[in-house]
Amino acid sequence: MKTIIGIDEAGRGPLAGPVAVGVVAVSETFDFASIFPGLNDSKKLSEKKREALFLRLQEEMKVGTVRAVVCLSSAEVIDEKGISFAISNALAKGVRKLMPNPFEGKVYLDGSLKAPEEYEQETIIGGDALVPAIMLASIAAKVTRDRFMVQLSKDEPRYGFETHKGYGTKAHIEALHAYGVSPFHRKTFLSRIMDGTISS
Repeated sequence: MKTIIGIDEAGRGPLAGPVAVGVVAVSETFDFASIFPGLNDSKKLSEKKREALFLRLQEEMKVGTVRAVVCLSSAEVIDEKGISFAISNALAKGVRKLMPNPFEGKVYLDGSLKAPEEYEQETIIGGDALVPAIMLASIAAKVTRDRFMVQLSKDEPRYGFETHKGYGTKAHIEALHAYGVSPFHRKTFLSRIMDGTISS
């Protein structure tokens, strides 16, 4: 039986924290509609709904009907190598860990993402709203990253990571002016929006 792999990322744009890439593998006959009711692009779902679907994903992983992994690339990697490299590197690690090639099936990716060239693949613009396997990968990446940022806020509470998850909200930028840049910030991203008054 052929395997379908869905891939999506979360956290491309924040000023702090890692970027996350979700990779999900299921059989081509997997019934997403009945097992994951309400499945959609993670950005169109409430946090409560994403968490519920993520918990269901974990249950399906335990019984072996779904395989999934989320790989993170840190702010340090993003600063050193760039966001495109960070995403591609996490993606390659995730897909190779989950499904060593060759395998009988196909990889579906959202937006401009690309898997390692040895995999048969198709990139679909807006795929996180069209392909259920990509939707589930989107949720896995988003929930995993959000949980990471909530945990990070316990070690570094000054910036409110638990609220904005590292995105450039007014409160986050005000905290940057007040406290400077933490080791968890993407310094290369800050230079795009700030006026140079933030100390590192």
